[in-house]
Amino acid sequence: MHPGEPRLDVARVRGQFPGLSDGFVHTDAPGGTLLPESVVHAVSSAMRVPVANRGGVFPSSSRTEALVAGARSAVADLVGGVPTGVVLGPNMTTLTYAVARALARTWRLGDEIVVSRLDHDANIRPWLQAAATRGATVRWAEVDIETGELPAWQYDELITPRTRLVAVTAASNAIGTRPDVAAIAARAHAVGALVYVDAVQAAPHVFLDRAALGADFLVVSAYTWCGPHVGALVADPGLLAELDPDRLLPAPDRVPDRFEAGTPPFELYAGVTAAVDHLAGLCEESAGSRRERLRDAMAAVAAYESSLFEWLDQALRAMRHVQVVGFPEHTTPTLSFTVPGMRPRQVAAELSRRGICAWDGDFYARELFDALGVNELGGAVRLGLAHYNTAEEVGYVIDSVAALRGALL
Repeated sequence: MHPGEPRLDVARVRGQFPGLSDGFVHTDAPGGTLLPESVVHAVSSAMRVPVANRGGVFPSSSRTEALVAGARSAVADLVGGVPTGVVLGPNMTTLTYAVARALARTWRLGDEIVVSRLDHDANIRPWLQAAATRGATVRWAEVDIETGELPAWQYDELITPRTRLVAVTAASNAIGTRPDVAAIAARAHAVGALVYVDAVQAAPHVFLDRAALGADFLVVSAYTWCGPHVGALVADPGLLAELDPDRLLPAPDRVPDRFEAGTPPFELYAGVTAAVDHLAGLCEESAGSRRERLRDAMAAVAAYESSLFEWLDQALRAMRHVQVVGFPEHTTPTLSFTVPGMRPRQVAAELSRRGICAWDGDFYARELFDALGVNELGGAVRLGLAHYNTAEEVGYVIDSVAALRGALL
C-alpha cells in the first residue's frame, strides 16, 4: 500500500477474536471464519430481549423488523446494492435453488445456460437440475488444467442468442482463482442473458461492486466474512419482482420477502449487521459512510493478505514433496496442494496434530477436481488465510508442511 493509505493493525484485529485463544493456527477460512466478539455480542444481545415474529403491532415484533432491515442494509453496503434488493436466507445453496426454480419457469425447450467447472457445486447443480426440468441445454466453460484459470475468451463461443443464464464464480473456493467476471458478464448481457455470480469466497477478500461485476444476481454467505451462518442474494428489486418463486399462500408477495420461505433465525441477522460493521471498522482512521469505510478496509485487507499469501504460495511451490494445484494469476489467499505418497486426510491430520486447521477433500469443487484429476487422489489439502492471520502463523505452516517430507522417508 502507498504511504497514507489505511493499513491493517493486525494486533488490534486479533484482539477482537476470542476463538484465537484455542492456540491453533486457523488456515481454514474458506470453510468458515472465526467470529469477532462484536458479532457474538450482537447475536447474544438479540436473544436476551423479546424478539417476536414479523408483522405484529407490539414492540418485540417491531424489534424484529429492525433486525431484518439492518441486515438488508448491511449486505447492500457490502456488495453495492439496495436494501430492497437483498434476499436473506439460510445459505447460498438454498437461495440459489430458489432462484433457479423461479428462473426455470421462464425457460423454454432449446434455451441454453452456461456453467463453469471452476465453480462450487452450489452454482452448478441447481442450474443443471433446473435445466433438466425445462429441456434447456447446458454448456460448460472449461478450466485451463495447467493454470487453473477460467479463460473469458471461451465465452465468445459458449454464449449464443439462445443463452438465458450464465453462472460463474467470483473466486474459486478450492484454488482461489478470480476469473474476469465483468468480461464474461458483458458477453452475456450482449445477448440478453442474465448473470448469476457466486461471491461467497470473494467477499472476505475484495471490495465488491455488483454493478461493476455485471452481476444480475450476486450471492454471499456471512460465515466467510466473520458472520453467522446466513446467506444473502442481491439483485435489482425490479428483476426480483419479475420472478415467481415457490411460496405459501398466506406468505408475503412483496419483494424481497417473497423469496424468504419460513421463519428465519432473526437473532442471527443481528450478527450479519455486526459482521459488516466489523469489516468496515478494520481501519480506524477511515471515515465516511459504511460503504466508503468498507472500500478502505477491503483494500487494506487485500494488501495485507496478499503479502502473506505470496510467501505461503511460493514457499510451498518450492517444496519438492508438495504439488500445489493450479497457478492462477489473480487469486484470493486460498490454495490447495497434495503430497504424493500421503492421502489428503493424512496430511490434514498431521497438520492438526501440529496445531494447524486445514481442510481436505474436494470442497464441493467436484467438477474442478475431476477435471484436474485431483479427486483420484482423494482430493487435496486446502489452506486459506483471513485478515486475522499473522506472518508468524504463516511461517509455522510453511515449516510444518516442509516437515511432512520426513513422514515420506
